Amino acid sequence: MDRHRWREPRASLGALSSFFALTFALTWTSWIAAALLVRERASTDVLQSPITAVLLVLGIGAPAMVALGMTARSGGRAAVGTLVRPLVEWRIATRWYVFAVGYIVVVKLTAAVAHRLVEGVWPSFGAQAWYVLLAASVFSTLVGGQVGEELGWRGYALPRMEALVGLGPASAVLGVVWAAWHLPLFYMPGADTYGQSFPLYVIQVTGLSVAVAWLYGHTRGSLLLVMLMHASLNNLTGIVPGVARAATNPFVPDAPMLGWLTAAAIWTAAVYFLAHMPSRGEPIAVGKSSHGTATVTHP
Repeated sequence: MDRHRWREPRASLGALSSFFALTFALTWTSWIAAALLVRERASTDVLQSPITAVLLVLGIGAPAMVALGMTARSGGRAAVGTLVRPLVEWRIATRWYVFAVGYIVVVKLTAAVAHRLVEGVWPSFGAQAWYVLLAASVFSTLVGGQVGEELGWRGYALPRMEALVGLGPASAVLGVVWAAWHLPLFYMPGADTYGQSFPLYVIQVTGLSVAVAWLYGHTRGSLLLVMLMHASLNNLTGIVPGVARAATNPFVPDAPMLGWLTAAAIWTAAVYFLAHMPSRGEPIAVGKSSHGTATVTHP
């Protein structure tokens, strides 16, 4: 296993509670307002209006904004520097770049093969060339397309949750929170998740969170690699796109077979990741700073 060294923030259940409460309040207020405006205008394009577009972006950026604000308040400029430094942590073994990009491809192709075995037919494959989807993932990472989420979820929350309960349990709990955070989008006409199955979404996203934590735990907490994986989850899933269904009550668990097979593939990997997740061992070098952080080396 790789040896990892990163700055361990002080674990505080109160700080985590405040982070989640503020993030949900800002995001949900923005997204609910956007959804109401879209419905009022009988539109199916949330980006058609500058106001709804701004509200959508504001909601997406809430985790990062709250994380930066709370970090600046508690630790000042030095703590903010520590928080954002992993965004440019690129000196990582090549295999983890391959994992960040290839994980969702393997999941989707596995689900496609399972669909062929179960249903007797292949699911529809995406029309976009794989290299176009890959380029979109890389471009989105380089322009910071996922920083609004990941600076908060994996930059601020995950290391603090890991210090409390361990990386595996923290990744699963954060996955449920991450999925729940998206709930207003299931009521927003024009959003990809509009009227789709929220229970299936929670199952899938929780498993994906475990996979992202597996990457995080093996890359010294690199948010750059996490953002690349997040971008790949968004774009490369189009290799075997989900089956659309008519919008209905999001809490109805009904969903196409391909969706459940994808969830099964995600959780097959997640069970392995949870069983072998990097654990916090005995530190071989610890140094306290004025902001109460410690350097910890994992075995």
